[in-house]
Amino acid sequence: MKGKWAAGISPRNFTWVIRDRFAVSERPGGFGTSHRKVRREEELLWLSAQGFDRIISVLLGPSNLPAYTAHELDWGHHPIAATGDRRLALRECYFDLDKALSSGRKVLLHGDELGDRVMGVVAGYLFWSGRITQGPAAISAVEHLLERSMGPEGRTLVADSERPTPDATQ
Repeated sequence: MKGKWAAGISPRNFTWVIRDRFAVSERPGGFGTSHRKVRREEELLWLSAQGFDRIISVLLGPSNLPAYTAHELDWGHHPIAATGDRRLALRECYFDLDKALSSGRKVLLHGDELGDRVMGVVAGYLFWSGRITQGPAAISAVEHLLERSMGPEGRTLVADSERPTPDATQ
């Protein structure tokens, strides 16, 4: 591949949560019927060229995981359901994200789209990790950052994001 496409293209709705360390976007390649393998490849090329070395997916299914492996991108898969008790899945996702960030890795977290679920996971992580000490403040920060309002699903995810106790283990 030559020319301007050699470095790929950024994923749709790509936004930094923590500059040069932690970002969010929609699923590389798009979601649903708009998913394109060629676009996914271009976006994965861009992520690799930008130094991303960990992708965390909160999709229910294993979509894109083989493509991440093919591009030598380390990944974590933490399915976050739309309903039900999601506390264990959130806790596992947050420990994964926290471990990656603590070790200096560059992380992209995605769902199918950049909507309530991803917003809730991000705000929940900011609260859970102590980067923002109150759930409502984390919600407000993520709404401001992503320039959209968080709906009930996202707010419930933040409420389900329990702060770890000092003796919590992975």
